Amino acid sequence: MLFSSMTFIYVFLPIVCGLYLITKKELHNPILLIASIIFYAWGEPRYLAIMLLVILINYLGAILIEKYPHKKRLTLILAIIANLAFLIYFKYFNFLLENINALFHTNIDFIKVIMPIGISFYTFQAMSYLIDVFRGECKAQKDIYKLALYITLFPQLIAGPIVKYHDVADQIESREVTFEKVDTGVKRFIIGLSKKVLIANTMGAIADKIFIQPADTFSPLVAWIGSFAYSLQLFYDFSGYSDMAIGLGLIFGFKFLENFNYPYISKSITEFWRRWHISLSTWFKQYLYIPLGGNRISKNRTYLNLGIVFLLTGLWHGASWNFIFWGLWNGFFIIIEKMTGWDKDSKIPAINALRHLYTIFVFVIGWVLFRADNLSYAITYLKNMFGLVKVHDIAYTLNYYGDSIEILTFIIAIICAMPVFSKILYIKQERKILRSIVNIWLLFLFILSSAAIAASTYNPFIYFRF
Repeated sequence: MLFSSMTFIYVFLPIVCGLYLITKKELHNPILLIASIIFYAWGEPRYLAIMLLVILINYLGAILIEKYPHKKRLTLILAIIANLAFLIYFKYFNFLLENINALFHTNIDFIKVIMPIGISFYTFQAMSYLIDVFRGECKAQKDIYKLALYITLFPQLIAGPIVKYHDVADQIESREVTFEKVDTGVKRFIIGLSKKVLIANTMGAIADKIFIQPADTFSPLVAWIGSFAYSLQLFYDFSGYSDMAIGLGLIFGFKFLENFNYPYISKSITEFWRRWHISLSTWFKQYLYIPLGGNRISKNRTYLNLGIVFLLTGLWHGASWNFIFWGLWNGFFIIIEKMTGWDKDSKIPAINALRHLYTIFVFVIGWVLFRADNLSYAITYLKNMFGLVKVHDIAYTLNYYGDSIEILTFIIAIICAMPVFSKILYIKQERKILRSIVNIWLLFLFILSSAAIAASTYNPFIYFRF
């Protein structure tokens, strides 16, 4: 079930919110747990058992870590192996077989393995819980239903943000639902819905028209348009979904950490990854980069650690060489920035402008690797962008790729990728006229988004792939 679906907006969410807001606090967790299980089973009923098994493994693992401290390292390792076993099998098994066949010239038959929705997110959440208990940052949760709520909580279950247990442990035990939280949450949800439906879907329509064609059948200009359109689609798709998740969390009394902070204004790739998919970046930092030694050791070891982190970041996103090279592409530039000091702000505006252009260039090229169906297509597409392939059989003129509405949306997407309206939800109460204008505008966006959902069959969500 997508957040941007009529079923979710007009059936599932009103029923859950109604039950939640009229019942006693004691029933809030059970209502959310049941709703979360229904939400997940709606789209993936056959894989519900996998998620429940992950909950049981991590519940028992944390209790054993706490009960037998002299064996807690072994328990942690075994529990993490169990978590990763599910992830590796469902997400990487066919990729491993494909590469084994290619490397050893074997012909091992493929098994049709379908990846459960959200497994990358809830597996990482489960492991963060185990590691937090191992480090003594929180107590093992003795109530399996509360742990199940943490792992299955539907606002962030299938697409994040990745919520670390120590950030919400107290909120699972007790939280307040206030008018201010609900008000802000509803508005945040509408903004996210609008970003997803009105901007991301429109940019996706442009990008899909281009990426669906052979990479040598359109001009370099069209190739650049496709790469920029996809860059905007990905940002508004994922940040919009994160906004909806954070807004839903507020409605139910939870405060999730931000997942995006205007990444496209970054002046280095290092800064970009402090602003993009923040929950994943901090997860890798806290649970992998720092345990590997971080930057507290030799420079060469630090660079190696960064390389490992971004290799695994690429793999986390998908079982494909595209994602591996995309991760290494980002890691390469972060290492270069660390070596040269390019990641630090300059006092000279012209230098900062140059750094910003460099950053846009790097992440736009990287998104081509991210979007292409395979590595061969990505290489041809990138060569086309720089005029290094012979273009033939051009089927469409430039007008085909964007009508007036799409061009206007493209411009709006660029403007809104900057912190122009960052304070729109936090206008003070005494500024009644301005608040009223914002509320009317948000209502208009909600109606427009609903109409767009009802009228269109094109409503993908990119991060369901991961």
